[in-house]
Amino acid sequence: MKILGIDTSSKFLNIALSEDKDIIKEESYLLDRKHASQLVPKIKGLLRKTRVSINKIDAFIIGLGPGSFTGLRIGVSAIKGFGAASGKPCIGVASMDSIACNAIESDKDIVPIIDAKRGQVYSAIYRRKGGLVVRLSDYMVLPIDKLMAKIKTQAVFLGDGVPLYMNNVLRINKKTVFLEEQYWYPGAGNLIKLGFSRVKKAKKTNMNKLTPLYLYPEDCQVRKP
Repeated sequence: MKILGIDTSSKFLNIALSEDKDIIKEESYLLDRKHASQLVPKIKGLLRKTRVSINKIDAFIIGLGPGSFTGLRIGVSAIKGFGAASGKPCIGVASMDSIACNAIESDKDIVPIIDAKRGQVYSAIYRRKGGLVVRLSDYMVLPIDKLMAKIKTQAVFLGDGVPLYMNNVLRINKKTVFLEEQYWYPGAGNLIKLGFSRVKKAKKTNMNKLTPLYLYPEDCQVRKP
């Protein structure tokens, strides 16, 4: 089974192609606000390099965020288009889960923090158990101080919120570990590995249920002019 994974939740475009859970090729591009114009060309480029046509893709996996509202809409819309055109299964996986998988620590809580603007972060608390990353909390959007109040043990932090809130975290817990920037962003390969068991069982996708992971209620509201 060939699977195409895509994440557009951050300033990076992450794409990967796999044979089952084995990643054939994975690429990451710093695009900032250019996802709309670059997503399809970059996918075509990856497929050309791997000599796989889009018709040979058996399933699609998209990162659902939380993250850039515009980026998420672009990515989810693209996957829905691929699914509608091909009739192949499409599933969504939280991009934050993919970030958590970047941490290899087995004895500490794993805490991604993604800049949610407005003085808040998107976050959740994870821990590795038996080689798997298990989410211990709900997905949250909250100020960093309130997040720290929920963490009862030693923790490792990663995500693009690290440079913004590192000092706040250290004031509360000086033993906190921070991962370097290369670990801050979701990888499409991780999305494929996380979603593989679901995509194997998937038959027909309910496109109405394939929606970004919104944590700010107003993110998914259309305002009247």
